[in-house]
Amino acid sequence: MKDQKLISKAREILNNNYQEKGFTIPCQGLYPFQWNWDSGFIAIGFAHFDMEKAKKEIKTLIDSQWSNGFIPHIIFHNESDTYFPGPEFHQSSLSPLVVNKIPTTGMTQPHVLGFMLERMYHIAENKEDITAFIKATIDAVYEYSLYFYKHRDPLDEGLVYIYHNWESGTDNSPIWDDVWNTMESPKYKFERRDTTHVDASQRPSNEEYNHYLHIIEIAKAHHYNDEKIAELSPFLIQDPLFNTVLIASNQSLIRLYELIGGNEDKIATLKQLTEKSIQSFNDKLYDEELKAYCHYDLRNKKLLRYVSSSSFAPLFAEIPDQKRADELVGTLMDKFGNEDQYMCASFDPTHERYKPKQYWRGPVWINLNWLLYHGLNKYGYNAIAQRVKDDSIEILEKNGFYEYFDARKEEHQNNTAGYGGNNFSWSAALLIDLLSE
Repeated sequence: MKDQKLISKAREILNNNYQEKGFTIPCQGLYPFQWNWDSGFIAIGFAHFDMEKAKKEIKTLIDSQWSNGFIPHIIFHNESDTYFPGPEFHQSSLSPLVVNKIPTTGMTQPHVLGFMLERMYHIAENKEDITAFIKATIDAVYEYSLYFYKHRDPLDEGLVYIYHNWESGTDNSPIWDDVWNTMESPKYKFERRDTTHVDASQRPSNEEYNHYLHIIEIAKAHHYNDEKIAELSPFLIQDPLFNTVLIASNQSLIRLYELIGGNEDKIATLKQLTEKSIQSFNDKLYDEELKAYCHYDLRNKKLLRYVSSSSFAPLFAEIPDQKRADELVGTLMDKFGNEDQYMCASFDPTHERYKPKQYWRGPVWINLNWLLYHGLNKYGYNAIAQRVKDDSIEILEKNGFYEYFDARKEEHQNNTAGYGGNNFSWSAALLIDLLSE
């Protein structure tokens, strides 16, 4: 009964956030456009009760694809004055690679589309219909994977870079502080919109926004040319979460191509790329002392030695062997698994930079928990996976479908420990999926 009430509310949120043009906003006001990886997670939720909307969500996102396979992180289908920076700042038309006239950003987000398609296939009751949809869309998703290896892997090692913190999905992580300390960005005049919707203490600072805008200005000055960005961007990071999600999508694409038949050349390409990626991932991003995967700063040629929720994402794509997975789960439980907190905080709760109310500097996020839940199960850590799932459901039940949540259990006593946007689409979508398990 309780689960049905939650599912009913989650469906209502998704339907309310769905737009006439065939996409779903993350939430009202704060995020009024289509976001890339949000749409992937949202499609999973819709797949459980409205497959047509799920398919439309993916199709609308793919329609924004550039001629080189790139898919942007925001698609500005509609006009809105509630978000900054909008289309007039990003100026995607500067790139000669833009195909669709709808304005977008010139950056991307974690490539969840491959495993979203596979998840939709498993959820679908009508396998013939979903297989036809996969056949119609899979090549675009394949080209998106290939884009990264062709244009974001300057060392040809199978690890791709992000050139902006917004591409990571973990926008203001404390990990980026080390990069900001190496930068001298201009002071821009701008009007924040996010802080009119959400308490400013829960959001990135204006000083951080100067860095964010500076990186975009560099990219714009070179018409979003990847080669020039790799040469000039002060922010160039090999991110374990971003690379995990790419590898997982590759793995799903391989299985889906095998399912629909043919495409042996694409399967062979994906297998070769994925194998190289996993090898380099383990060789370069694992810190033996911290016993965790970390971010690598390509610009400053060093590992950024911090533990975050991204450190455990590799479990989702089965990147570590069992021995290393055991070490990784040991770190997870040691730093993030205390009984007085919900799993899994987005940044190391034992670190001085931990801020449990501030966006990606500490709060729990349902999408990272979803990845962690599935990753733990793959290595036989079923009890810990169940705890992650139960914690996710409990914080949503207590506080509502917020964007992110305090990890400290004591803060949940008055059911006011949900922060950021309310009636948040991926929180609703992934709750539906978790309860279907």
